[in-house]
Amino acid sequence: MPSIPLPFVISLMLGLILLRMIRDGTRGLFPLLVAVFTVQAALAGLNWGLGWGPARLVQPVLAATLPALSFAAFNELRHGGGMGISRLWPHLLPAAGVALLVAVWPLPIDLVLFATYLGYGIALLRLAAGGAGTLAATRFGDERAAHRALVLSGLFIILNGIVDAVISAEIMTGNGPRAETILAGASLLSLAVAAYAVTVAGASRPADETERADPIPPFPTPPLPPPDAPPGPADVPSPVLTMAPSPEDAAIVGRIDAVMRGQHLYRDPDLTLERLARRTGIPARQISAALNRVHGRNVSQLVNEYRVEEARRRLVATRDPVTVVMLESGFGTKSNFNREFLRVTGMTPSAYHRTAGGAGPDGKADGGVEGVPAKP
Repeated sequence: MPSIPLPFVISLMLGLILLRMIRDGTRGLFPLLVAVFTVQAALAGLNWGLGWGPARLVQPVLAATLPALSFAAFNELRHGGGMGISRLWPHLLPAAGVALLVAVWPLPIDLVLFATYLGYGIALLRLAAGGAGTLAATRFGDERAAHRALVLSGLFIILNGIVDAVISAEIMTGNGPRAETILAGASLLSLAVAAYAVTVAGASRPADETERADPIPPFPTPPLPPPDAPPGPADVPSPVLTMAPSPEDAAIVGRIDAVMRGQHLYRDPDLTLERLARRTGIPARQISAALNRVHGRNVSQLVNEYRVEEARRRLVATRDPVTVVMLESGFGTKSNFNREFLRVTGMTPSAYHRTAGGAGPDGKADGGVEGVPAKP
């Protein structure tokens, strides 16, 4: 019974993922990255499975494109928006150089590819060193998954460069069949990383970044909050501060609090740090730094605390199911809702609903959490 070479199977699966991304309107460079993975897997099948010689001329060029596109795609998650040709073309220089070497001097191609993969892999890991908050265009609540994908992609690119070097060494020593086995394993790893990156691209970045309300004025000189007013969610105490916040920090926090409470911006499940920066007129880095100095927590945690505060009110004041409360409060996934609710309140949403949301026949609350009114 004839068998289909593994690279063709991988190419088919990646092609199906690509079609789903296009159908779902996935933004950015991730669809292009998956398209290159798809073509590269097909060329590997043509080369190693069918012995089609011309594939060997194109494979090195696409191989040099993969790490550059990976870095550019994650860099879009860092800055938001799209990467114009003026910012993208420098990352295509390695591929152009490899194409030139294919035509005139193939000998140093493997060395150039190894250096390209190693350099971009290190660059991705350095980007990941900034933490999950570095990816400002990801949804609050999804930044952890996006950060894990970033780390995995950096490690994969470095490993893939090493694998390519091993394959070249095996071919030079005449061990072609063993090289084919190594290539098959590398292709499987490529599939896993590409599929994970696709999942992150579809889940962590909103498909539509248009504003849902009129933006508030820019942030030249915002009013300071009253001395007795808390700078964040009222029932979530801030930890001991390691740095004294400045008046500018207090003003930024007051601005964020005004937007959150006045416009209920936290209810937007597609809210990102980039979008919050646009709505307030404050650079994303200033928002992150000010909230961290005032509250001792990152932006995602603070936004989720507004959502938890909303969820607590709804669990007490309404008879809506917990899932409805989760969605109406701005959470997009049940896992993130449960994790953040437990972090803030020390209880699961269901337990809190039973404890604080029920009322006995005499109208008194059956139980509750301090600071939360009982259900009337």
